[in-house]
Amino acid sequence: MIFQRALHRELASAAGATFTVLFTVCVTWTLIAILGRAAGGRVASGDVVALIAFQSLNYLPTVLILTSFISVLVAVTRSYRDSEMVVWFASGQSLLAWIRPVLTFGIPLVLLVGAVSLVVAPWAKMKSAEFIQRFEKREDLKRVAPGQFRESSSADRVFFVEGSANGSTVVKNVFVSTNQADGGSSVVVAREGVIEADGKGGQYLVLKNGRRYQGMPGQADFQSMEFERYSMRVATSVPVLGTDVPLDAQSTATLLAVKNQYTRSELLSRISAPIVCFVLILLAIPLGFVNPRAGSSANLILALLIFFTYNNLVKMVEASVKRERIDFALAWWPLHLIVGLIVVALFAWRLNVNHHYHPLVLINAWKRRRLLKKAPVPATVELR
Repeated sequence: MIFQRALHRELASAAGATFTVLFTVCVTWTLIAILGRAAGGRVASGDVVALIAFQSLNYLPTVLILTSFISVLVAVTRSYRDSEMVVWFASGQSLLAWIRPVLTFGIPLVLLVGAVSLVVAPWAKMKSAEFIQRFEKREDLKRVAPGQFRESSSADRVFFVEGSANGSTVVKNVFVSTNQADGGSSVVVAREGVIEADGKGGQYLVLKNGRRYQGMPGQADFQSMEFERYSMRVATSVPVLGTDVPLDAQSTATLLAVKNQYTRSELLSRISAPIVCFVLILLAIPLGFVNPRAGSSANLILALLIFFTYNNLVKMVEASVKRERIDFALAWWPLHLIVGLIVVALFAWRLNVNHHYHPLVLINAWKRRRLLKKAPVPATVELR
């Protein structure tokens, strides 16, 4: 019991430190990406915090898997490095005795990974998609931020406004550059602009007190005119949100109801996360062996290589299911079974090594040599 409590404290401490580092890196990376998209006008600046939170939840299964794997590996490696495993084996205990306390710590993490992968991450992706779609389906002028150039949703107009008034419907000092279907272009500048609806789902940008330029300066067809009121269509009826939800944002119940290679591939990705977490937790026990006189960095590098290789193999199986090369019933278990057999083989190898080089065996052999050296040499008798 004392060993288990001490081990659980050590595992919790290692897991907390590892999770903090990994999650901070993911949040920082997400922050840079989302801010870049906001600066480019692809997402609303007011949605940045929410999108960062949703994207961080998407990374949570991977972070939890790597946290559980590294925390168990660090605890086992420290026991070898501090020669605590020598005392452990000398007391007659086996490496298998580590499985129960490690699983007591790891099973809640496996369940948490399963819950996040099956429920929380799809919900976060769905909310993130809704925020992005809501911004993309706003009227063109409402997407414009004062002092910044913005492209329309149809990619044929560029808007610029100097300032806004009366909320987001009235803007001051408007600049609009339009690419026409015949290859020409036109530029419209106005002191004021406002969005008006025609009652049929259409949206019009009404400009007041401005000037319109069309054609190339210096050419014979160049036109310039002044106006007091000028209307241009900027959007048609807005599509309904949620009709084009990405596959990875669909709920697990929806994936189970719709049976095709795409839903099965996404379902395989979600159910693989807790299985990978469970297998890697067990793999960390025999993998944590280290020579006390050597460094422990090699184990950590090897663990990262195993983690990324395992994840890439899972992705390859998912791609095979999506291309209908492998059936789902034959795709979800062989890879995990092979890795599980490797874990069993590593346990057997470490148990065999510990049996032959058990400290008690070495101590007994050393005592026998000492006794043989101290034993008197029998006198030789000469026969005549």
